[in-house]
Amino acid sequence: MSAEPGLIGWDDFQRVALHAGTVVRVEPFPEARKPAWKIWVDFGEYGIRKTSAQITALYSAEALLGKQVLGVINFPPKQIAGFMSEFLLTGFHTEDGVVIASCERPVANGARLA
Repeated sequence: MSAEPGLIGWDDFQRVALHAGTVVRVEPFPEARKPAWKIWVDFGEYGIRKTSAQITALYSAEALLGKQVLGVINFPPKQIAGFMSEFLLTGFHTEDGVVIASCERPVANGARLA
């Protein structure tokens, strides 16, 4: 069991831009060190952004297309094996692989987590 996380203030939480978006494109990422997908997500007014994600254990490309996900869109871009990641796809680590954080029911692309 890990230590309890430190407390943060509301302002700290407000700085994290967690938004909903819909997966519109998925491609293999053979250059990645661990199996991963290249994923493009439509975040509505924030545009289509891309990332890579090590989620191949639980998700096929077909299962990801059209799926609504939650992403952090205000991290700086990060170069990953020749691919520029523009947001962080959120999820939960399990023994079987990463389970993507998603919406319980559809919301508008770009909706912010409150």
